[in-house]
Amino acid sequence: MKQFFEFIPLIIFFVVFKTTDIYIATGALIVSMGLMLAFNYYKDGKVEKMQVITFGMVLVFGTLTIVLHDDVFIKWKVTVVYALFSLALLVSQFFYKKPIIKQMLSKEINLPANIWNNLNMAWALLFAVLSAVNVYVAFSLSQETWVNFKVFGLLAITLAFTLLSGLYIYKYLPATAEKKISANKNPEE
Repeated sequence: MKQFFEFIPLIIFFVVFKTTDIYIATGALIVSMGLMLAFNYYKDGKVEKMQVITFGMVLVFGTLTIVLHDDVFIKWKVTVVYALFSLALLVSQFFYKKPIIKQMLSKEINLPANIWNNLNMAWALLFAVLSAVNVYVAFSLSQETWVNFKVFGLLAITLAFTLLSGLYIYKYLPATAEKKISANKNPEE
């Protein structure tokens, strides 16, 4: 449910864009993300660092978009955020020898070091590629195409990559987790 909740600002952005324009949609994105952060803080007493960083980027690039009445800034926000995610993953692995992916997930699963490294590198590469692809789509295609790509394309790619990551680490899951997964399958399958 929490993951769905985090997509609400994106959905609001899309709906407002389709009914008005990019500038009002950007304002709606800023406000809805701010409200989401406030709600998370009220509910949990804390906000995840990644949410704060993303909101900060939306606030800065979104405000520039609205004030200067130029959609180039909100388009660059996606590229910059993905590039920063990629850079953070790479720095965590090569300079600190502690992959961020491992730091985020090691409480739930235990994987060999090389698998954590591979997973971390795969996500770093994905974010780097998405950053570059966003530049192409944002500045070579129409604004509407970019919004559709931002909302549906990036989401679909990220979800597919999450699924592939799960398949990659599946064989390393403990037997109890595998039993839980197989117990949840329909017996008629």
